[in-house]
Amino acid sequence: MASPHLRSFAASTFNRLAFLSSKPPTSKPSFGSFSSIISPIRFQQQPIRTMSSTEAPKNVEWLVVIPDFPGAHEKRLEVRPQHFGGLKPAVDSGLYKMGGAVLNEPPQGSDPTKFSFAGSTIVISAASREEIKEVLRNDIYAKEGVWDVENAQMWPFLCAFRFPVPGQDEKFPDPNTKQ
Repeated sequence: MASPHLRSFAASTFNRLAFLSSKPPTSKPSFGSFSSIISPIRFQQQPIRTMSSTEAPKNVEWLVVIPDFPGAHEKRLEVRPQHFGGLKPAVDSGLYKMGGAVLNEPPQGSDPTKFSFAGSTIVISAASREEIKEVLRNDIYAKEGVWDVENAQMWPFLCAFRFPVPGQDEKFPDPNTKQ
């Protein structure tokens, strides 16, 4: 036997659902099945959205960590200027949102020859992991054997906050530039 509270709740729910329906309620709900409560509602068919072959997948931001191959320190330093030179088009186009080196230890100064590089990290705007791997494979670090692209880790990334790049906004001057 249903409790008085349950009967009251079921009756008020039935009345609300009957109000949504075009038919007035014709009887009190039975407590034997839930379907007797919801059956008066007429649901409208919603159009089904399908991906057409002409729709491009939506780009999202990804946090990507690319490890260096063991022993790649000297090669990294050798091709580093070319790597930095190739970043500008990717940054300007919005492909790269941020990036930098991942180190094994905190740096003891600003001399990159003394850094203990572990790899790189990038926040990249792309539609898929495959697209990201293709971008990474075309970087000089991958072509010259610095990055281990096949072992890169990638996660869709939702940024909670973002600061402007120093020097690109007068409110945040570059601390390395004398004013």
